[in-house]
Amino acid sequence: MIFGKIEYLNLLPFHVFMKRYLKGSQQQQILQYKRGVPAQINTAFKRRRVDAAFISSIASRRCKCLNLGIMARQEVKSVLLLPGKELSDKESATSNVLAKVLKLQGQVLIGDKALKHHLTHQDDAIDLAKLWYERQHLPFVFARLCYHGKTKTYEKLSAQFLRSSHKIPYYLLIKASQRTGIKPQDILEYLSLIEYDLDRHALLGLKRFLRLSDALQKSALTPH
Repeated sequence: MIFGKIEYLNLLPFHVFMKRYLKGSQQQQILQYKRGVPAQINTAFKRRRVDAAFISSIASRRCKCLNLGIMARQEVKSVLLLPGKELSDKESATSNVLAKVLKLQGQVLIGDKALKHHLTHQDDAIDLAKLWYERQHLPFVFARLCYHGKTKTYEKLSAQFLRSSHKIPYYLLIKASQRTGIKPQDILEYLSLIEYDLDRHALLGLKRFLRLSDALQKSALTPH
């Protein structure tokens, strides 16, 4: 099994779970990770170079996906827009489209670098998930766990992860802090904003976002 691995903090609880879930099992011996940022993992999944991964919402259409993903009910702190000159984040797919759906112009920042920016420059950026909630009154889904192959394997993995406590061992929290330059307490506060169980409100938010992105694309293709 080749699993697409995104090293952002929002997936730290899932990576910790995977170590426990596969510990001592035969699966662990055959599990391989392909690391990359969301845009790279989207491409690798589409080309079947990975068997499963958290795929950006905008790229997850027509994929086999579970109701396990990365979601924020209101603010998220790690998906920001700096007003000014329009500049997409090459690591992102969904967030770049979200900025356009929200009719915003500026520089998109995602992931750990966006969280770090929020913690040091709290007044100069727009939290895109927060603005989405203010306008739509729905959570925003950034990614879904999608897969190729046998459904039952991933259904079992997903169910066990959603039942787990998502507690981060202290030594791994320190390791993540050293890697990102973000304080352990700030990491924990950030993770409290992230949810993984895509309930009906989350799926409704996802459906609305995809519909609005379709309308945006059609408008761009229509001669004016």
